[in-house]
Amino acid sequence: MKLRVHAAIREIPRAAWDALVGDGSPFLEWTWLDCLEEAGCVAADTGWLPQHLTLWEGERLVGACPLYVKAHSLGEFVFDQGWAAGAARAGIRYYPKLLVGVPFTPVGGARLLAAAGHEAARAALAEALEGLCAERFSSAHVTFCGPEEIATLEARGWLRRTDHQYHWHNDGFRSFDDYLGSLRSKRRNQARREWREIAAQEVEITAHVGADIPDALLGRMFDLYRATVDALPWGRRYLNARFFALLGARFRERLCLVVARRAGELIAGTVNVQKGDTLYGRYWGALRPLRHLHFNVCYYAAIAHCVARGLARFEPGAGGEFKHLRGFGARETTSMHWIGDPRLRAAVGDFLERERAAVADDLAALGAHSALRRDRPPPEP
Repeated sequence: MKLRVHAAIREIPRAAWDALVGDGSPFLEWTWLDCLEEAGCVAADTGWLPQHLTLWEGERLVGACPLYVKAHSLGEFVFDQGWAAGAARAGIRYYPKLLVGVPFTPVGGARLLAAAGHEAARAALAEALEGLCAERFSSAHVTFCGPEEIATLEARGWLRRTDHQYHWHNDGFRSFDDYLGSLRSKRRNQARREWREIAAQEVEITAHVGADIPDALLGRMFDLYRATVDALPWGRRYLNARFFALLGARFRERLCLVVARRAGELIAGTVNVQKGDTLYGRYWGALRPLRHLHFNVCYYAAIAHCVARGLARFEPGAGGEFKHLRGFGARETTSMHWIGDPRLRAAVGDFLERERAAVADDLAALGAHSALRRDRPPPEP
């Protein structure tokens, strides 16, 4: 197999790349990654230099990974700034580093893509990453990866880091009331109250999918995103208007926009991505600070959409323990790390061992205090 490095996803044939992705995460698809690059959100001057790796057997693409040279740790959602600070105190250069993942997207999925019958491509890609670290970079990080990557990289001595997110599972619900009925009394009453209060404020919430998304609405989603990100003291505007326009033009069939209107005026909305049996929540924004608006647009309306469309799972993204109070289950996430300097590697390895134990304790506690009724089985993982 022959290894190649690409400075842009457009150097790789779209059909060949997407054939490796298959039914996997929509955020690994060629078009999503290309929209980020074409819009300039992912580029050298934003600290995300594309260096995608591919493996070829003759003229056939048999392995690949989305790879970036990082000049910082922003937009990754696996926080290693403490490692960088420790490295600096020890006189170890931490940046630039390598990152295998999807920029600004804390959604799990395959990262070391391999064609059927060419599973060895994952190990070959891992070996290439290790070789690059030996030559030029402090470390390589594979974020929000799947079981195949975990097995391959652990066998090669990479360090494993765990965390958790909150995902919703459709337990055969036929209506939104069925979902509410799955919650314990206190949480069910809370959800119904929040649902009623937003209706009492004469807010109408609608989901628009794919070709049914109005053109005018597509142009407003960046305005919503910008208004909310700019208002947050920790907010960072990673995306721009060009990216949202490209999604509308080239990724529309995967989009689900849930929006809130009051007296016909657009006041809030969220950009979701839908593929297979899963809905993924991505970008939220609001122009009016109405009580319970966030919960209703981002979560309740998304759940109602999943129930209506028969979708099995809703992954709303990172953070937010309030999701657990509304019936979302805690799910472990994993990233894998290769660190070249033996001193830094030993220190990080010791930290990760203790962190994994703490995450396991958190997951056990969250599972024991579910918002779901005790007479119902827990949702499937």
